[in-house]
Amino acid sequence: MSIQNAVRFDFPSHSVLNRGAEVIRTEAAALQLLASSLDESFIMACEAILRSQGRVVITGMGKSGHIGRKWAATMSATGTPAIYVHPAEAAHGDLGMLIRGDVLIVISNSGNTSELRPFLKYAKEIGVPVIGVASRLDSIVMENADIKLCLPVTREACHANIAPTTSTTMQLALGDALAMTLMDLRGFSVDGMKALHPGGSLGLRLTPVREMMHSADHIPLVDQSAPLREVILTMTSKGFGIAGVVDPAGRLIGAITDGDLRRHFEDLVNPDATAEEVMTRNPITISANMLAEDALQLLNENEITGAFVMEPIALVNTNVPVGIVHIHDFLRIGLG
Repeated sequence: MSIQNAVRFDFPSHSVLNRGAEVIRTEAAALQLLASSLDESFIMACEAILRSQGRVVITGMGKSGHIGRKWAATMSATGTPAIYVHPAEAAHGDLGMLIRGDVLIVISNSGNTSELRPFLKYAKEIGVPVIGVASRLDSIVMENADIKLCLPVTREACHANIAPTTSTTMQLALGDALAMTLMDLRGFSVDGMKALHPGGSLGLRLTPVREMMHSADHIPLVDQSAPLREVILTMTSKGFGIAGVVDPAGRLIGAITDGDLRRHFEDLVNPDATAEEVMTRNPITISANMLAEDALQLLNENEITGAFVMEPIALVNTNVPVGIVHIHDFLRIGLG
């Protein structure tokens, strides 16, 4: 019998839930302390990274190393080039990854992890500024750091105060705080995010509507005086379940959906009925610059399956449709 199978799970449900909630509250309280403790050193760390002509090199051992990898990944994805270097590998040649012009960030809860000594020594030798992240100012890391980001001293969520929990949560949050602040200071835009995230769900969410809309001859448009027979033919042939109604200048003045046709069923047999008489005026439209995620939310919030796309920077006739998007288009690219 395995150890897992030998353990009896006979604890009361409320005690299990209470313990889980206790851990989360403990870590949340630690984050509040961290937020209150930010001072001039945080500003200095941002300035040092912004002034750097190279990359941010991050190191840490054990759980702090895992957090360091997350710091590097988040910074790199938000406009601050960063890499993680394992301190043990650094002592066997990877110190060469740190060069003049870089900034070194050293993460350690105790600040006295012996594997970090070679990195600290080499950074000082080549004149690389060191940002230390630790909970003790009288530690090796902080004594060798040019900029000291001191974490509040709190108990771990572990009853024995051993398992890294609140300490690593604070480390993780501090890395996010640095990355997001640097992102804002650099003016890193949505376009920059999209360039760095061409794949995956994030890339899809950041796709502008103009890159996925149907345009030109695919747009189902009819003149305001068009008979309903023409409206139905346009809706059927284009396959979007909607037709836009335009005035003589091509400006969108209304839209007709399958629901509109059902509500005006008696007009379908009237040869004199026109699109203008059946249409819904001032239909919801989407900007060509709107992100796919926001456009999909707009469709869902208004319980519609499609919308016409407008060009926000058009010099004239700003209400002329340049495209159409259907909810199936979002499903096709993996959203929805």
